[in-house]
Amino acid sequence: MEENQLVAFFEIKDWEIAYLKERLGDWFQLFFSADRLALSQGNQWSDAWALSPFIYSRIDKAVLDAAPNVKIIATRSTGFDHVDLEAARARSITVCNVPSYGENTVAEHTFGLILALTRNIHKAYFKVRRRDFSLEGLEGMDIAGKTLGVVGTGRIGLHVIKIARGFGMKVLSFDIRQEPLLAEVLGFQYVPLDTLLGTSDIVSLHVPYNKQTHHMIGAETIAKMKRGAILINTARGALVDTEALVGALDRGQLSGAGLDVFEGEQLLREEKQVLSQHDLPHETLRTLMESSVLIRRPDVVVTPHIGFFSREAQRRILDTTIENLVQFLNGHPVNVVA
Repeated sequence: MEENQLVAFFEIKDWEIAYLKERLGDWFQLFFSADRLALSQGNQWSDAWALSPFIYSRIDKAVLDAAPNVKIIATRSTGFDHVDLEAARARSITVCNVPSYGENTVAEHTFGLILALTRNIHKAYFKVRRRDFSLEGLEGMDIAGKTLGVVGTGRIGLHVIKIARGFGMKVLSFDIRQEPLLAEVLGFQYVPLDTLLGTSDIVSLHVPYNKQTHHMIGAETIAKMKRGAILINTARGALVDTEALVGALDRGQLSGAGLDVFEGEQLLREEKQVLSQHDLPHETLRTLMESSVLIRRPDVVVTPHIGFFSREAQRRILDTTIENLVQFLNGHPVNVVA
């Protein structure tokens, strides 16, 4: 068993540094960067035995070429679409994730978005800030008795269902893997996706992002949704075609959207740097423009990818990442995705 290998952490916060030093300082050499991984930092992490990114650090072939000693990528997230699994497999690099850390956390945020839209909390807040106490435009909608469509019944989706049942909602679900016993116990019904879209007052997405789920909510699927429905996305931005979403909101096909994630969120985080570049692809510029339009709409509530961002969930993320690194070092990898 080799110890004192270099582990490079990216997108890290000060309190996390202290926690990781305390827990891993005797096992590894540690490198920390508050920024996402960039090749320009390569001289600082090129000797790394392990890379631990968050979701905005892209780990691709170029990164792995710059770090030939990497044996494990321990992403501090459930999703791993920011890691090039094919490139990792080609180098026999193990990729681990954090499969469970915030199912209740993200589910609670999901309902925060639902309530903000159905009770116009965001609109009311800004009206009161303007010293406008009129009720005009603030009529809400009860969610008791309404139908919630949950797309994806993994850990987070099931927590959303539990909360929805507590609110007295009817729940329909779609998933390629069904758990009939759970459906019976929790009181929801599996249905085809078209049925869910056509009958749900609110549709909430809880599936991973991959080639099959890219733009799963687009012009064609939105056209099948119940007119005036609300769309919630706390999963991955590219599940939803932004252009189609804006059009549906314009037409009234959808009455609102609650988004903790959206296409181009990273572009908007770095808008100045992006716009300073020359010869940007047309698709990139269009995504940036559409996302900018989307976040200014009064019928859309956008949060900056904070569904996971509770102090309890962040601690669970670190604990699982620590376990992934130590168990791999001991020859017993856990939470392996590739």
